[in-house]
Amino acid sequence: MKVLDQTRCIGCHACTTACKSENDVPLGVTRTYVKSVDIGTFPDTRRAFQVTRCNQCERAPCVTACPTKAMYRRPDGIVDFDKRICIGCKACIAACPYDAIFINPEDQSAEKCNFCAHRLDISLEPACVVVCPTEAISVGDLNDPASKVARIVRGEKTDVRRPEVGTWPGVFYRGAGQATLDPLTARRPDGNLYAWATQPPANAHQLASGHRGGPTSSAAALLSYDVPHQVPWGWPVSLYTWTKGIAAGCFPVMCILILAGRLSWSDPVARYAVPVIALSFLGVTGALLISDLTHPSRFYLIFTRRQLRSWLVKGAFLLLGYGASVVGYLAGAVIGSVLTQQILGGLAAALAVSVACYTAYLFAQARGRDLWQSRLLAPELAVQALLAGSAFLLPVVFGFGPRSARPTVELLLAVSAGAHLLLVLVEATQQHATEHARTAIREMTRGRLSGWFWAGVAGVAIGLTAPFSGIVAVPFALLGLLCSEHAYVRAGQCVPIA
Repeated sequence: MKVLDQTRCIGCHACTTACKSENDVPLGVTRTYVKSVDIGTFPDTRRAFQVTRCNQCERAPCVTACPTKAMYRRPDGIVDFDKRICIGCKACIAACPYDAIFINPEDQSAEKCNFCAHRLDISLEPACVVVCPTEAISVGDLNDPASKVARIVRGEKTDVRRPEVGTWPGVFYRGAGQATLDPLTARRPDGNLYAWATQPPANAHQLASGHRGGPTSSAAALLSYDVPHQVPWGWPVSLYTWTKGIAAGCFPVMCILILAGRLSWSDPVARYAVPVIALSFLGVTGALLISDLTHPSRFYLIFTRRQLRSWLVKGAFLLLGYGASVVGYLAGAVIGSVLTQQILGGLAAALAVSVACYTAYLFAQARGRDLWQSRLLAPELAVQALLAGSAFLLPVVFGFGPRSARPTVELLLAVSAGAHLLLVLVEATQQHATEHARTAIREMTRGRLSGWFWAGVAGVAIGLTAPFSGIVAVPFALLGLLCSEHAYVRAGQCVPIA
């Protein structure tokens, strides 16, 4: 465990420098840094410091989210990492509630503070502890009542960052206030009016300013030194949710048409068009996922080094299972086996629902992204899949299917568009439990992401007219859905959490 005594910290950044030297941390990224906040109004002001780093959580979200066990918790409680098996999926970055993990720009693997574990293994203290001129940093065993760390934690008032997320952090702060502990308490200057500790890499998807003041902001607390807030998941993830929705939506829509008597198993749309569309967009989805890895050649480790608590792994197996069932269905259609189509078509439709919804649980593993903890996300993804599937199949039915199927697909498109808009309205207007979630909603509906959000609302709203406008509504609905998903993906990541 570690205690950071902020009453002693003088903001000299010796810990940052020692960490970089000891661990060969390249320019542009840091394992630890010292944030500063100016508190009070002139002339009664002071500067408060906070040493910011990995919190060595007992229930570490990064360990749970990592698909290959590259992030792991040692027997002594240190959360360490193995760069040799990191695939660069950035799930650990999204999962960390403390913004403590980054991709090393030189080796493209995830990295963070690990208490200088290599030094502890030979009975040396971490580099930051050794160089701190005021002894503001202490490490020790919390279970040893004689240790300095145990005496401070048990005998004095200490705080941890974001206790509400339930990670049980192993870093305790003595003498720190909300102005430094809560990234939304201190006002953030607009633009680059204060010193950045580092400049972001070119592909960082930076949202520099973040929170611009809200109900928890204090006019007498001004952030004066920080590092840029990073957004780990960008356009590839937004596109992935969209292409996955199309792939997953086709089979449920087809089964609804067959059950409604508007389509038969022998129809060319059911025999060939639907499985080919599903497989094509599954392929695009897989390509997007792999291309977004910083180590794409290691993607196979998701299966060979799988960590089954990670929803990246569970999702990968669901995608494989869905793809296999669709291939089997297509084989049955080619040989003319209706029974095979019926069995595997029903299985594919069930797996499609799981494929559509698993991303909700993947996002929920990002414990620091409060917007993504919503219970509405899974049903919203199911509705989005139905919307995407019906929109994509509508022109196919117009071109190759029976005329009787068209009104049903148009109705499905309109109903799913209406359900999507209703869920979006509920999400945007409900009373969220945390300021982080409320800030994300404000950014999505009235802030920097509002253009994407309202373009999505407008596009999907045109989908409501499908029973009257027919295939004219299709491109608007599909593009609107993509804009809507992009706004949501980015909004969940736009709130500074360090």
